[in-house]
Amino acid sequence: MNYDGAKPPEDGNSFRVMRVRLSWVLWDVKDTLLKVRVSVGEQYCREAERMGLSLTPTEVDAAFHQAYRCYSSKYPNYGITQGLDGQSWWMGVIRNTFSQCRVDDQVLLNAMAHNLYHNFCKADTWEVFPDSKKALESCSSLGLKLGVVSNFDSRLERILHACDLLSHFSFLVTSEDAGVAKPDPIIFDKALQKCGVPAAGVAHIGDHHVNDYLTSRSVGINGVLLDRQNNQNQVDVEREHRLSSLEELPSWLQQHMK
Repeated sequence: MNYDGAKPPEDGNSFRVMRVRLSWVLWDVKDTLLKVRVSVGEQYCREAERMGLSLTPTEVDAAFHQAYRCYSSKYPNYGITQGLDGQSWWMGVIRNTFSQCRVDDQVLLNAMAHNLYHNFCKADTWEVFPDSKKALESCSSLGLKLGVVSNFDSRLERILHACDLLSHFSFLVTSEDAGVAKPDPIIFDKALQKCGVPAAGVAHIGDHHVNDYLTSRSVGINGVLLDRQNNQNQVDVEREHRLSSLEELPSWLQQHMK
């Protein structure tokens, strides 16, 4: 087995290192393949304006980040272990955000929370990076199968379908469905079970140093860090494991498929 990124057995016995050919590529989604088109503050303000409210994106954005941090700390991974789900979790975040902005009408809060939760399933809420589709097509042309490992709720399938990306993937593993979130390596173990091949035959592409790169490599997957802004300079990321654009991915894959 190719132990690239994983520690070899330490039992003192000799072993033959066998190279495993890459057959799968796993993907993070948000900020790797697509991103929110405009800020959360702007999108929430548009909904508030539809309801006759006048708020500023700056104050709403600040309130959102506070609400998001609070809910993430109190109810991690959409509160799955505490009886919540993605929809109830997000609607709570949205209501809390507007409550901080002096909106106290519960009917209005519930209506905006419901609308915004469903708005984020629409294609016009998201922007697919210009290099994403070509990179996915290149993987398929090389005979590689694709899957998703994402800290996302159950809307992800609808979002990928709306953005015309879903057909590229054989499976999706979201943290809501898996019950665990990156950086817990169990979520990658669940993905490997779906791949049905050794970890060394799998690559993972993502933009987060810990969640995507370090965690995938901790289970033996060939983790690759996508650093679009070239501003992540962690010493524990080898240069050959870093991409500044998905345009670089086909050549990286071809090199590791030899």
